[in-house]
Amino acid sequence: MRFSLNSCRARMLGAVMVAGAAFAAAAPVVQAAYPDKPIRLIVPYPPGGATDVIGRVVGQALGESLGQTVVVENRAGAAGNIGAAAVASSAPDGYTLLMGALTSHSINSVLYAKQVSYDLEKSFTPVSLLGRVPLVFVVNPSVKANNLKELIDLAKSKPGELTYANSGNGSPQHLSGELFKVTAGVDLLQVPYRGSGPAMTDLIGGQVLTMIETVPAAQPHIQGGKLRALAVTTAQRVSTLPDVPTAAEAGLPNFEVNSMFGILAPAGTPADVVEKVNAALKEILARPAVKDALLKQGAIAEYASAADTGKEIAKEVGKWRDVIQKANIKPE
Repeated sequence: MRFSLNSCRARMLGAVMVAGAAFAAAAPVVQAAYPDKPIRLIVPYPPGGATDVIGRVVGQALGESLGQTVVVENRAGAAGNIGAAAVASSAPDGYTLLMGALTSHSINSVLYAKQVSYDLEKSFTPVSLLGRVPLVFVVNPSVKANNLKELIDLAKSKPGELTYANSGNGSPQHLSGELFKVTAGVDLLQVPYRGSGPAMTDLIGGQVLTMIETVPAAQPHIQGGKLRALAVTTAQRVSTLPDVPTAAEAGLPNFEVNSMFGILAPAGTPADVVEKVNAALKEILARPAVKDALLKQGAIAEYASAADTGKEIAKEVGKWRDVIQKANIKPE
């Protein structure tokens, strides 16, 4: 039997190729370590607001910690829903994250359930909390109430007459007012505004008499004597208003509200990626410089594990669903 030199070489080459293919199939796929390219941090509001500033403070520190650029991108519109939807539909690879105003998103997920294209609890993977902005009960100095109990008594003596400003339908300030009405059993005349600025102007001028507002917005007017603070809405007193009692201390137990911020990733983001970002944020939020920068925006830095962040979001959604149903609040 004769063997062709060319056919022998062909058989040898074929054997080598088969062996090589088998080795390649058996060899583990080596993936680049995360992150190996810039990360986008989507802020679902315009530049300059608290969410944007908090996002830029955290984004810069996160980029330094991970050794990669974090690009803050503003995707404003529809009360934060446009930016949130963009993240929900992004690839779950850790390279697109949401700088979430979690209290507002929780409210929107219930109030605008038919309009939004995502489910806050199913379309995202929680990464970590970042902080909370406390709120405070304030009244015009002409109001004859020096504490929260006196305000409740005054409201009960004049049902439907005491005017109560809010910064817009579905805002945390609006829902806080509705929660107050339900918790305290009072009937207030809600006066909606398009933003906190106009509401505060009329509150100071006496066109409306009371409001629950964020501490950063109200504090200068409290310190200037233009508004009277009755109670903060947090579990603990606020360091920048140390003489103002909590709602519980002022006689209204079970009333706790704050505006919560955190970072979310698209659902399905790998656990190791979430853990890496979470660990970086834990270290970042312990830095005095970062705490101070957030406090300048009125936010009290707060870290949480990914699992605990998910639990906090679920609690927030449940709280506001209950308020919206009891108060029969409808989307505009």
